Amino acid sequence: MGLYAEQILPRLINVGCGPRATGRLRARVCAPLRGAVLELGFGSGANVPFYPPTLASVSAVDPSGTAWELAARRRDKSAIPIHRAGLDGQLLDSPDDSFDTALSTWTLCTIPDPVRALAEVRRVLKPGGFLRFVEHGLAPEESVRRWQRRIEPLQRRLVGGCHLTRDIEALLQESGFEPAELECFYEPGMPRSQGCFYLGTAVPR
Repeated sequence: MGLYAEQILPRLINVGCGPRATGRLRARVCAPLRGAVLELGFGSGANVPFYPPTLASVSAVDPSGTAWELAARRRDKSAIPIHRAGLDGQLLDSPDDSFDTALSTWTLCTIPDPVRALAEVRRVLKPGGFLRFVEHGLAPEESVRRWQRRIEPLQRRLVGGCHLTRDIEALLQESGFEPAELECFYEPGMPRSQGCFYLGTAVPR
């Protein structure tokens, strides 16, 4: 990774996507979590303040050492054990049937092979486990999709490979998940091309 990707971008994301900016949605997506949790794309720990206090543990997967350092204060304040469980969501170190629930927040947009990563999440979930997610993705209207396609090359260069046009529901289906609940909406105050969000629960088929 270059200086921008390793040192500057994690700090920008920590501020721009931190609890103050995204707390309402983080609170919603984290509320149903239970037991031992796998968090895909832990980043700087912006979800930590919203974890249910009854969680047994959180295993954090993220490639950025800088983001992990930025998360230190949030981790230290949490009563829930949080440990780093790997760098690559496409190849998880955990054995099959390890986790009760999994969490992904604005992560699938940057993973090079999101289907492979989701298949790994499905592999490590226990029977009866589920994935909670909030992601941005392909807009329902073609007029917005045109803008997403136009600006996506710049978005990818500036925001660590972030895609705007990934079809979240299709990715879930292709990786062996079934959406149990799925909301698609535009986040108020954001351009529609970048603020088309998908929030919900997916269960293994």
